Amino acid sequence: MDNSKTADVRVNDTVLAPLERPALQWLCQRMPAWMTPDILTAIGLVGGIVMAAAYWLCNVNKNFLWIVDLGLLINWFGDSLDGSLARHRRIERFKYGYFVDHTVDITTQSIVFFGVGISPFVHFNFALLALVGYLHLGILTYIDTAVSGIYKISYGKIGPTEVRVFLLALNAIFYFASNPLIHMVGVSIFSFDAIVLCIAIAFFLYFLGFTCLRMRELNVQDPPKRNPLQSQSYQPDVSREVGVK
Repeated sequence: MDNSKTADVRVNDTVLAPLERPALQWLCQRMPAWMTPDILTAIGLVGGIVMAAAYWLCNVNKNFLWIVDLGLLINWFGDSLDGSLARHRRIERFKYGYFVDHTVDITTQSIVFFGVGISPFVHFNFALLALVGYLHLGILTYIDTAVSGIYKISYGKIGPTEVRVFLLALNAIFYFASNPLIHMVGVSIFSFDAIVLCIAIAFFLYFLGFTCLRMRELNVQDPPKRNPLQSQSYQPDVSREVGVK
């Protein structure tokens, strides 16, 4: 799906963009005619389902983390390529694409975090807390797009692809590292839970920081108007009062 025309400007300035853009263009040029953006969107969703299922199967054998990584690659392929293919073929469906792309993204994200929560690595409440934080950033993106006309895929050089790379690194930690119980002042928490908790806190802090900054900018761009009731020259239109003719 493509959503580039739902906003005046589309910003995707990420760390991996110089590598990702040529790769996506190369793939677009080699996609068979039967491959459509809708199919790619579905492939991205399937990748998320594979990830969640593999996380759950890690309760049997943690080697299923390799299947999680495979699902992550499938998700990147579908989710990153659907809009690129639509733009490459000039078959964008702007409103439909924007709506379907983001609803599928939200569904996929929820499925993946749910999978993390039913894995043997992270407790369910910490996974859901991270999901709430991540969804806050998504909602912030959609609201800011409606207000500013700028669709920002990236924040601070970090976009969906960078998040996927970070998840690969997190899977490596799950696979190779131990998960000791950390004892702090009045609190005991497992290491993996602590990592996910820190990620969730970072999501919320970024949400609050960006929200406050954007409020200040919009307050300057769209200053408050003077209340006409405070003007001495204001005369109410009594003809609009109920019962006055």
